[in-house]
Amino acid sequence: MTGGSAGARMPRRRLRGAVAACVLAAFGPALLGAAPGGSGETVSLAGSEPGQRLDVTLVQVVDPASPADAQGPAPDASTRLLAVRFRLENTGTTVYKDSPAPAAHLLDTAGKRFSGLNSPTTAGDSFPDTVTLSPGGSAEGFVTFRLPQDATAAAVQFALNGGLADDVGQWSLP
Repeated sequence: MTGGSAGARMPRRRLRGAVAACVLAAFGPALLGAAPGGSGETVSLAGSEPGQRLDVTLVQVVDPASPADAQGPAPDASTRLLAVRFRLENTGTTVYKDSPAPAAHLLDTAGKRFSGLNSPTTAGDSFPDTVTLSPGGSAEGFVTFRLPQDATAAAVQFALNGGLADDVGQWSLP
């Protein structure tokens, strides 16, 4: 909880999300049945609105990933890029319209949390800024993370509604 003054109150929703993130970091793989090795596991997630539901599959992890072009977020000597390919399938009854990059977070073994970026890498196509899926529709793409060179990736999380939904999927990374 950074960026606030000492004693500042966090909005209830953010506090609940922060507590949930800490619990999931510690117990998520056991609670959600995350797949060993991190890929191939599909997690069904609900959004904050009625009828919002996605099946989210972690397909591939590329570590390190290289920026796709000179305009991408080139890592410096102290950081690297890691790209995670997700498959999203709308299993709900309403249109899914959201940005997958801020919906994804990476946790390292030290407990630090990194937000997803919508940055192209040579690993493959990233998601567009906004993905729109009718019920039954699906899409695949990469979400990129920038983390310190010496960080060890432990898990990836995904939640609908820009990462703010209460239902959070988590995959352990090897």
